[in-house]
Amino acid sequence: MVDRNDDFEDRPAARRRAIEAYGSARSKAADTLGEAPLIALAGGIAAGALIAALLPRTRAETAAVRPTARRVKDTANAAFKAARNTSKERFEELGFTRQKGEEQLRNLLQGLKDTAKASADAALDAARKD
Repeated sequence: MVDRNDDFEDRPAARRRAIEAYGSARSKAADTLGEAPLIALAGGIAAGALIAALLPRTRAETAAVRPTARRVKDTANAAFKAARNTSKERFEELGFTRQKGEEQLRNLLQGLKDTAKASADAALDAARKD
């Protein structure tokens, strides 16, 4: 059973520790602001962005942002498609195809396998001679 008198007696000490911790944190924050205001500014911006991300959007915000978001999305899609098509055309001009790429990859893997086997055989031969 918990004695309420013991709990009551601990309260002033806990309160004092909380006040001291608050004062220490406040002092450190003030020192940080004085020494590195750009870091403090970046931290404030990050905290604000986090809070804004956690809050639900209002209808007015959604209506205001929707046209811009749609334009950004459409522009990004168009840029992606242009880059993809240009790279595909350029690879075709250079003679690179999927089949040639797969063949090159198979040849590379076979070469690695052959090299590893030859190295292991050479190591075994050298170990047997000694």
